[in-house]
Amino acid sequence: MSRTYKATGINLKAQILGESDRLVTILTREFGLIRAVAPGARKQNSSLGARSGMFVVNELLIAKGRSLDRITQAETVKTYPDLAKDLGKLAAGQYLAEIVLCQALSEQPQEELYQLLNEYLHQLEALPRNDTSGIYANLAHGVFHLFALAGLSPQVQACCLTENSLTPNFIDPNWRVGFSVTAGGTVCLEAWENLRKHRDQPSLVLSAHQPNLDYQTVFHRQDLPVISCRLDATELAMLQHLSEPEIMRMDTAKNYSWLSVEQILRQYAQYHLGRPIRSATLIDSYFAANHDATV
Repeated sequence: MSRTYKATGINLKAQILGESDRLVTILTREFGLIRAVAPGARKQNSSLGARSGMFVVNELLIAKGRSLDRITQAETVKTYPDLAKDLGKLAAGQYLAEIVLCQALSEQPQEELYQLLNEYLHQLEALPRNDTSGIYANLAHGVFHLFALAGLSPQVQACCLTENSLTPNFIDPNWRVGFSVTAGGTVCLEAWENLRKHRDQPSLVLSAHQPNLDYQTVFHRQDLPVISCRLDATELAMLQHLSEPEIMRMDTAKNYSWLSVEQILRQYAQYHLGRPIRSATLIDSYFAANHDATV
């Protein structure tokens, strides 16, 4: 006889299974990521039809199976209907869900991850329709905090090479700071240039005490990190503000700046996840369609 268990979870992915079922991937508070069959969910008038949709939060009764668990009862407690009415909001929600799918663990509680995802979905849904800047701001904030929860947020307050704090220089329009995905965050370009010059110097020298011997000493030098991009003062300030709990609202933060910040975080996320974020192509399409009207 199958055992049953209760869980509260949000649907992150659904696949067709058989003639009328759906296989739903759910992030639950109590058991982390689970995959369960929603029997008959694709039948007309099925009670599990709408309840197995994307971003629906249900209180579930699930029967443990040999290979796949089965949803026997679902009561909806929260939905995000406005996400489906705006391509930008939907794309941003799917982007965050894709990261969560990569980060979430199974068979152990994921309370903080569950709460964080729902918080950002709620904030996305509350945005005005076609608010491109707000969508990018919420998306960047959500990506940053998802990685912070995993202990992998990029270092943006200080240089990864020197550990010296970085302050945006708004006075000099040519001021820039580097960002290195492989180094884990921001890099002072002056320090990086000094390291590059040091690295390019000959690393092998003859022994001073025994000049006639064919003997050389190897000096091990620090590897030079690759600079993924260069940020201006506004972009650095935006990245630094992402660590704060409140989402930034800056008049000077135009859509192109949020686009730049999202691209930086996308590179960083894909590097650590070891795979591309497929949902990001929807964000690219959305920005391209709205670019002329919003910049």
